[in-house]
Amino acid sequence: MPDSYIIEVNSETAGIVVRGQGGYCFFASSHQFNRLEGQLFRNAREAERAARKLVNGDVKEAA
Repeated sequence: MPDSYIIEVNSETAGIVVRGQGGYCFFASSHQFNRLEGQLFRNAREAERAARKLVNGDVKEAA
C-alpha cells in the first residue's frame, strides 16, 4: 500500500495525504483547502470526499 496519495478535485490538486500513525494526514496545496490542513483521515478516499465537500460548499461536513 502506498504511503502517500495526491488528492484532486475537478482536475485541481487539493493536496496530498501521507500515511502516518493514526491515519493519513492532509497537506493542502492551495489556500482553498487550508481547512483540511493537518486533519487525519482513515484513507485517501475519505480525504478526497472531504475535499469535494469543501469545494461544493458543504463546509460543515468537510471539517
